Amino acid sequence: MNNENYAQELLILIRSNIKDADLKEKLDDYHENDIADVLPLLTKEERQKLYRIIGVERTAEIFTYLEDFYKYFKELNINQFAKIIENMDSDEAARMLDELDEVTVKRIAKLIDEDVREDIRLIRSYDEEEIGSKLTTNFIVVDKEMTIKEAMKSLVQQAEENDNISTIYVEDSDGKYYGAIDLKDLIVARAEDELEKLVSTSYPYVLDHEKIADCIDRILDYEEDSIPVLNSKEEIIGIITSQDLIEVVDDEMGDDYVKLAGLTAEEDLKEPLKDSLKKRLPWLIVLLFLGMIVSSVVGLFENVVSQIAIVVCFQSLILDMSGNVGTQSLAVTIRVLVDEELSTAKKIKLVFKEMRVGLTNGLLLGSLAALFLGLYIMIFKGTTFGYAFAISGCVGISLLGAMIISSLTGTIIPMFFHRINVDPAVASGPLITTVNDLVAVVTYYGLAWLFLINILHLN
Repeated sequence: MNNENYAQELLILIRSNIKDADLKEKLDDYHENDIADVLPLLTKEERQKLYRIIGVERTAEIFTYLEDFYKYFKELNINQFAKIIENMDSDEAARMLDELDEVTVKRIAKLIDEDVREDIRLIRSYDEEEIGSKLTTNFIVVDKEMTIKEAMKSLVQQAEENDNISTIYVEDSDGKYYGAIDLKDLIVARAEDELEKLVSTSYPYVLDHEKIADCIDRILDYEEDSIPVLNSKEEIIGIITSQDLIEVVDDEMGDDYVKLAGLTAEEDLKEPLKDSLKKRLPWLIVLLFLGMIVSSVVGLFENVVSQIAIVVCFQSLILDMSGNVGTQSLAVTIRVLVDEELSTAKKIKLVFKEMRVGLTNGLLLGSLAALFLGLYIMIFKGTTFGYAFAISGCVGISLLGAMIISSLTGTIIPMFFHRINVDPAVASGPLITTVNDLVAVVTYYGLAWLFLINILHLN
């Protein structure tokens, strides 16, 4: 059954006249995400009734699935919202508070439990680019000196407040991170077994101030349900769950996507015009002047165009193909550069590999362009065989040269920016497009001037 069916079912159910207790029991059969989807279809009064019936704990879970929670926040008084925040996982609570003004945040902070307040303060203390900003304090930890029975008892007690129990973390007598235990191993262990024998002391971890971009690949390589986050004292202060990882990867992909477009950060529909302009204008101004240079270069070959006007028809073909090749090489290179331990030899190997790809593609596509454009010019423009294939041959050779050079620039430019500690995704995308346009123009019109006019004397 799809979500639309669930929404209609829930809408009918909530608006029915059944008793509150019966309604709550029926709503227990639906996922919180489905209930969140139906909230926009309800009136304010219906939503208020729903919150009261299902209780604050379930309301808090539903709020974690809301993208635009602010409109629903405004319908609640400060005490109600504080209770919802208090019943959320610390990372979700911190995410919501980040979208509120500081005055409101301070008012809410005074109304929530001290432990919850400290957890939220911890998460919000990290820069958004640090892995600590993504941690949750919802985890289980036991002491390595415990017996199996004591560890099980501690697990049951902590599970009342923390539901991330598939991996149990272990600390030593000094409170430092020691390792991890799989829940299954603890369940099947015998009472007389030693707890320490169940501990994986090589279980991976990250440090709270590590940059997300620097450690995300390492985290994903382990494919664990959760990864502990340690502070400088080697104490476990939280974990990164698989759900957190999905969100982090999604954020990183979105960030890389907008960087490739020449922006400095993601935009949304509610962003003010002024902020959008600040993100877009800097690179556009730089590219405007680079574009002027490209146009000036075209102007240098005015005599070529005046003598063989048909060459202008195929300029866009050369520009588009060189841009496509450069973008492909850029994407491959940025992906490879994620590996900070990439050796110089491997970088050189990548450059030559991309050039071979450009050469092979250029030979194939240049040959096809020369053949079909020659036939097109001869048949539809009524020219001689020699004239038609001289023009198309120039296009094919130009295409070959432009694709080889574009593959090279698409690889070397991001490597250069990476070398000088400038994010290659931000700097490379629009710049490579413009550089490749310049290369393609010079290659195409230069060959046309040399071969068609000075050697073959066409006009």
